[in-house]
Amino acid sequence: MGIFYGGVAQIIAGIMEFKKGNTFGTTAFTSYGLFWLSLVFLIVFPMNAPELAPDNTAWAAYLLLWGLFTLIMFFGTLRTNRGLQTVFLSLTILFFMLAASRFVPSLLSITAIEGIFCGLSAFYLSLAEVLNEGHEKAVLPIGPVKS
Repeated sequence: MGIFYGGVAQIIAGIMEFKKGNTFGTTAFTSYGLFWLSLVFLIVFPMNAPELAPDNTAWAAYLLLWGLFTLIMFFGTLRTNRGLQTVFLSLTILFFMLAASRFVPSLLSITAIEGIFCGLSAFYLSLAEVLNEGHEKAVLPIGPVKS
């Protein structure tokens, strides 16, 4: 899943956004596609070379940097709909919580709940965008687009 749906599919979506001239979509999809590929690599590669496994500090740094990138991307959503803003804000919070959880394991339960919320908000947004475009009207609300 991480390689093919998380990685390859998002990179393809990013290329499609590039062809449409959507800089934000290109940056978001290709970046997070590469995030998934790098995440899988960081998990699987040490199975063959355990001495190269990232420690807690390295994992926290990796997740913190993705949180910072996502925060920057969140600012790029401020002129879009509330659905996309929710996805990026909750993903920002999730990355920061995942980084903190590397040192404070008791945060994992609340981090998991935040991750579920983030995932459900992304599923809702994708469903709303597909249905709204297909029906050429707002079947599921995603909030106003700011001008």
